[in-house]
Parts: sequence; C-alpha cells; structure tokens
Amino acid sequence: MPSLRIRNLPDETYTVLRRRATQEGKSLQQYLLAELNRLAARPTIDELMNRVDKRSGGRVSFEQAVEDLREDRHRP
Repeated sequence: MPSLRIRNLPDETYTVLRRRATQEGKSLQQYLLAELNRLAARPTIDELMNRVDKRSGGRVSFEQAVEDLREDRHRP
C-alpha cells in the first residue's frame, strides 16, 4: 500500500488537524486517512460532468436543467 509524506506543513495546520483527530478519538494518521478517503470518494465537478456527458437518452438539455435549478432556488 502506498504511503504519503507532506512537507512544509504549516504549524497551525498541523495543530488544527491534530486537535480534530484527538476530538474524534483517532490518531492523526487514522484521521487523515479517513479524510483522504472521503475526499477521493467525492467526484470533482469535471469528473461529474464527464459522467453526465457519457449518459444518453436524456430529454432535457444541460442549459434547461441549469435554468430549472435556478428557478427552484428562487422559489419561496
């Protein structure tokens, strides 16, 4: 299994991450591994858009979908 080394980590960043790990009852390594797994599981916008582009059979254009979402957000 690969490992990862991060150089030049600011002291404040280390302190915050260490505190969060402690609050969750985890070692810093356990905490960071869980956070990295969570981050990797979440697709980027580009990855998501590529998936959408590969699907076929839809009847609503991307532009129409965006417009519909905008309208929904402005409804009370």
